[in-house]
Amino acid sequence: MNIEQILAIILFVAMFILIVMDKIERHYVTLGCGILTIIGVFGIAMKSMEAITETLNIKSIFTLGFWYTAGNAEESTSGINWATIIFIAGMMVMVEGMAKAGFFRWLCMKLAKMVHYKPIPLFITFMLMSAFLAMFIDSITVILFLAAVTIELAKLLKFDPIPMILSEIFCANLGGSATMCGDPPNIIIGTSLGYSFGDFITNTGIMAGISLILVVIYYFVVFRKELAGEKLSQADVDAMPEPKEAITNKRDFVISCVIFFCAVVLLVTHAQTGLTVAFIGAVIAIITLITSGSYALKLLKQVDYKTLLFFIGLFMVVGGLEQTGILEIIAGYIGTVSNGNLRLMVAIIIWVSAIASAFVDNIPFAATMIPVIKSLSATQGVDLSTLAWALSMGTDIGGSATPIGASANVVGTSVATKNGYIIGWGKYCKSAAPATIIVILVSMVFIFIRYC
Repeated sequence: MNIEQILAIILFVAMFILIVMDKIERHYVTLGCGILTIIGVFGIAMKSMEAITETLNIKSIFTLGFWYTAGNAEESTSGINWATIIFIAGMMVMVEGMAKAGFFRWLCMKLAKMVHYKPIPLFITFMLMSAFLAMFIDSITVILFLAAVTIELAKLLKFDPIPMILSEIFCANLGGSATMCGDPPNIIIGTSLGYSFGDFITNTGIMAGISLILVVIYYFVVFRKELAGEKLSQADVDAMPEPKEAITNKRDFVISCVIFFCAVVLLVTHAQTGLTVAFIGAVIAIITLITSGSYALKLLKQVDYKTLLFFIGLFMVVGGLEQTGILEIIAGYIGTVSNGNLRLMVAIIIWVSAIASAFVDNIPFAATMIPVIKSLSATQGVDLSTLAWALSMGTDIGGSATPIGASANVVGTSVATKNGYIIGWGKYCKSAAPATIIVILVSMVFIFIRYC
């Protein structure tokens, strides 16, 4: 092992340890390690300007194929995946506009009223809504609003919100696994390997759909005693605010709904239209800003730039592993262990991804594994898409097992804690860990039957 490989591994491990320790903001960690990779690994050890330019990957933004592919799926080169960055930024702007108009709170209150605020229908409805919204909107945003509304309902109707919040968190992660835009690992996988929205919905979407049915039943069985004990009086129901009160501005509300609908249509049809996700994200952001008028500047300020910087630094560090050949070595090891057996390969990828993602951020893990599965596909002669679906389900669902495994988990438990409802590791894992195992087993069996 040469000096550049050793340096790349040290920086990667240091980045992971610092992210897990959570003492320094994670965007500072990845950016710092990314800059050290560029300077130390590429500049000093390798003395390669080509490695630097390939990892920074800025020139790709100025190519036609980055924005329009004439119906052919795009495939990002190694390094910073700018398509992912631009798409996530665009969706952040759209979501901020929707939140300002009161869309999320209105939707929650409307559905709650439709089921007459009864605990069991409310429990199931919010699970399904969490999964559906997370198919198109970042799961962090979904949980942020769902958890807040759930606690509001719990205080008004006097029931324990913890079972609902736990089930909502899991369903948000599960719903995010169904589509290309639902979860950051899927966005990275899709833009890196050239898969469309339709590719995900017809593969991971089916797995997520089957799993959702089982998960709803599972959580109902787990929390049936708590739910059965909740009784509401007519006075409680009459005291509930009207859903329309959540709408802050009717014009903005209608516009945000139209923009959201257009975003979904563009994403569903982007393989046919040739419009890349980078183009869709940029257009949606521009339209949202134009229609926001004087509020546009405030919308831009509310974008989570820390997350975007986190991604940029992450891609640079992973680029160090790729340029030095470390990821090819890992792929070769998995190929040797599996001995070319596709089922064993899938099992290794899905379970290792799930276990790793339960304790470390699933975004850097997914970004790290993409070049690994590409190398495995090339050297072992197996279908890349099969490995991609295993990686997607493993990283997306594995993160659901613990309170720190995915950002939505941290947000949901934090909202609960701030309102006096403490969700410790024991309480969280008692329901989430078995649910995670159920979904991973369903996904693995599905992949075995359909692809192997």
